[in-house]
Amino acid sequence: MSHLPPLPASLKPIQHYLKTANEHDKRDPVVSYYCQLYAMQNGMEVDKKSKEARTFLFALMDYLEKFKTEHSENDAITSEVVGQAHMENYALKVFLFADNEDRAGRFNKNVVKSFYTAGMLFDVLGCFGEISEDIQKNRKYAKWKAAYIHKCLKNGETPVPGPLGGEDGEEGLSPADNLQPGPSYPANNLPTPVTNNHK
Repeated sequence: MSHLPPLPASLKPIQHYLKTANEHDKRDPVVSYYCQLYAMQNGMEVDKKSKEARTFLFALMDYLEKFKTEHSENDAITSEVVGQAHMENYALKVFLFADNEDRAGRFNKNVVKSFYTAGMLFDVLGCFGEISEDIQKNRKYAKWKAAYIHKCLKNGETPVPGPLGGEDGEEGLSPADNLQPGPSYPANNLPTPVTNNHK
């Protein structure tokens, strides 16, 4: 993110959201914008006292203001309702891609990355206020599944596809039942997974 100064160590908790924003910079600027907005909101809670953190957060704030002005014709940026729908649909598409691959037994870094990204995007929905129960359920499942598959691949084990009962103390953890992106996002138009080796 060339428009920002280096991220200070105190703001490390927001690093993943900025990384997700960076990955969507060209592909979906709306997703990138809300990831950065969420990172800024969280950054303010993490550290707004140190000089480095303030410098970084003010630079991020300036960038977001500029971005909003430059994209004033984009409803997903100017209207929270449209923005929220866009983000929910996008997060669900990424999640469904990962879930379908997982259930088909196709385990690789892309699936881990997609589950992980979906978990981050579900977090970002916090920009718009209280997160629904379904989103919370999907977020927990996505983050757990990313960690689980990553661990299996690392240890040379074959992950168990789909929801698991009683593994890692996550009794019967599964995604919400009514998983469907909105009508403006056809289910067959799934996003290309982000191919970036996720550690």
